[in-house]
Amino acid sequence: MKCSIHGCPGKYEDKLIVHTVRRETEVLVFENVPAEVCSICSDTLLAPETVRHLERMIRHKSKPGKFAPVYEYA
Repeated sequence: MKCSIHGCPGKYEDKLIVHTVRRETEVLVFENVPAEVCSICSDTLLAPETVRHLERMIRHKSKPGKFAPVYEYA
């Protein structure tokens, strides 16, 4: 599918991405999230069912498989 960003000639490609969500004081990181990513400008689209799945994971507070440090840019 052609990129939806005005003037971008790229096309969306299926990829697995790292998606981050900030929720209050928490930063949640999701790996291997299916997305469509533009080959030129990197515009990223998530399917509605993917968003619903992420929301369910957040709501049910699934135990993360990994932990990562978070640094504040000072």
